[in-house]
Amino acid sequence: MHGTALITGASSGLGAEFAAQLAARGHDLILVARSEDKLSSVAERLSAEHGIRAHVLVQDLAEPDAAQRIAGRIAARGLRVDLLVNNAGFGTCGRFEDIARERDHDQLMVNVVALVDLTHTLLPGMLERGTGAVVNVASTAAFQPSPYFAVYSAAKGFVLNFGLALRQEYRGRGIRVLTLCPGPVDTPFFDVIGTRRAAVNGSMTTPEPVVRAALRALDRDRGYVAPGLGNALAAHLLPRRPRTLVAAVAERVTRAVLEPSGASPRLRGYAA
Repeated sequence: MHGTALITGASSGLGAEFAAQLAARGHDLILVARSEDKLSSVAERLSAEHGIRAHVLVQDLAEPDAAQRIAGRIAARGLRVDLLVNNAGFGTCGRFEDIARERDHDQLMVNVVALVDLTHTLLPGMLERGTGAVVNVASTAAFQPSPYFAVYSAAKGFVLNFGLALRQEYRGRGIRVLTLCPGPVDTPFFDVIGTRRAAVNGSMTTPEPVVRAALRALDRDRGYVAPGLGNALAAHLLPRRPRTLVAAVAERVTRAVLEPSGASPRLRGYAA
């Protein structure tokens, strides 16, 4: 499926990699993020390399009317969206009481509200045309509660369940819905969250194989994918354990993000 792909958080990391691989497949692009300079650089490079059209939309997804603004600008340019990649997101970590309420609010606006709003806004057009796809980027954190990442893991759990539910609703109606659940990926996410210890298993992959696995799974109409053998095993095994036990085990792992003194930094960030 070619056509036009809208990618949020497209200025770096997984978003920029989605843009590169989709451009190589012949998709035109609508790139959304907060940084105009970075978006323009990505757009110009991919247009030159692949002969596709790349449009830049600068938008902070934490704003309540972000999806409506994006939709208005798409309509004004006479564009349509055939593939929506809800990639933008950021995380906070540390003790819940030490994280600023405003940052967790913004985190939910970006990771959950904007994702749902954009899907609400763009899916009807796909249904009218009888074809389209949505890729929602969650995380392996979606499979269990994660102390010290409480809001982040809960939000990603929402994204996973939302995506799986939509997939069932739209099977047979021409719409594919995939949820991508990567483990730690070497992107600016960890720079903005404030610590590399947020990659609690100590290892990271790069964006290229993660996006490649996602697009392969989308081609096969998979419901979700957790790239990497360890991530795939965890995705299948963790939900089968008692939830309180999983939370207790997760706390032993995720406490590594706390400072050695036991105090917690006010870690917060915005990866787009």
